[in-house]
Amino acid sequence: MEIRSKKVESIIEELMDQYAFSDKNKERPWIIGFSGGKDSTVLLTLVWIALERLKEKSIELIRPVYVVCNDTMVENPIIEEYVSDVLSHIKRASKEKELPVYVKKTTPKLEENFWINVIGRGYPVPNNTFRWCTDRLKIKPTSDFLLTQIDEMGEAIVLLGTRYEESVTRANSIKKHEVKGKRLSKHNTSPNTYVYAPIKSMLIEEIWYIINAVPSPWGFDNSILFKIYADASADDYECPTVVTNKNHTSCGQSRFGCWTCTVVKKDKSMSALVANGQEWMTPMMVMRDELVEGRNLSKNRMETRRNGQRAVTDDGHNQGNYTPKYRSEILERLLRIQLEIQETKPHVTLISNQELIAIQVIWHRDMIFDYSVHDIYQKVYHKELSTKNISMLSITEKDVLTEICEENLDYYRLIDDLLTLQESKSLMISKYGIHNDIEKRIEKFVVPE
Repeated sequence: MEIRSKKVESIIEELMDQYAFSDKNKERPWIIGFSGGKDSTVLLTLVWIALERLKEKSIELIRPVYVVCNDTMVENPIIEEYVSDVLSHIKRASKEKELPVYVKKTTPKLEENFWINVIGRGYPVPNNTFRWCTDRLKIKPTSDFLLTQIDEMGEAIVLLGTRYEESVTRANSIKKHEVKGKRLSKHNTSPNTYVYAPIKSMLIEEIWYIINAVPSPWGFDNSILFKIYADASADDYECPTVVTNKNHTSCGQSRFGCWTCTVVKKDKSMSALVANGQEWMTPMMVMRDELVEGRNLSKNRMETRRNGQRAVTDDGHNQGNYTPKYRSEILERLLRIQLEIQETKPHVTLISNQELIAIQVIWHRDMIFDYSVHDIYQKVYHKELSTKNISMLSITEKDVLTEICEENLDYYRLIDDLLTLQESKSLMISKYGIHNDIEKRIEKFVVPE
């Protein structure tokens, strides 16, 4: 299928040449960071068309193309569902058409997850001066996959869907790393990695032309993506007309990301989605705003950071980690919102049981025993948390201990806490540091604050 655009056709020709002819090392993989958004969709579409044309010319497709999608675990549920559907179509179509296209989904390590850091460790939610989320949730997972490919193949080429037109900053960044006369440039952080930006010169109208006029090569309905962008467009953004259909409007200014994002002052895309019929997301939007409002309140913060460093301003304002009480309040609020949403959207999960267990483990390690994840979950859902109980004590054992420690129930509490620490270590499949944790708990018991 020929595309009625000389620029787009030239990009496809360039992709074919780069894939099969210009690069002498035909085994170093191409890695496409796929978000499911308009630019990454167009990039993959053109790469896919290039591969099909090479195959039609009986040229062997040796080089693997990895479609790498990063799930931060706090994605906008609408986008998460959409991307999951798209990836399944890509997987199926690549097998049917015998193309060397492989889908890889990356996620942050459990200990790096958003809620584990906020509710578990008490990290203040990200802002412009403390933006800890991007590295932990996005960069590290994808970098780990990239390093794996480099270890196996020696080198890798990352294809980017970045464009000059997106912003002045993005344009300057692209030009800064370009090598005149060459398509590939060295990656500025990853060794043995090259960067290739085939669609850098494409305009927003051309991007939407591809999405609206060119059928998805993996058999997906691109109108779904278009509608998501249209519904998520802020009211104050005037969308230009797309050339393929007078009824189409391009809403390229929409930005999707984590529903918990507190770096932006207002999540315009989520607000627009709610205004355009996705009312069920309202509690999530409200909670995001509450996280922003509660971030710097002194009553929600401790006097120290996790490393023990004192964090109090001259006027007595606490700037340390979140207090155990505030962490428990965030958790209860999150679970109540999840329960409310699941009444109409049962497939939506805002926090997993695995994350809940990990949070409880961290609380125990931090000597927080006044709040229990299991109790909060039971309070909200009116049922047991469907994972292994944290406490090692059975009801009978608790009754015996209570009877023995009748005169001093603090001893019962100490024994229960120590056994809980042991169980926490078992859940983490690591005994590292347990002696130090036990010593701290006993010391706290002997010398109370």
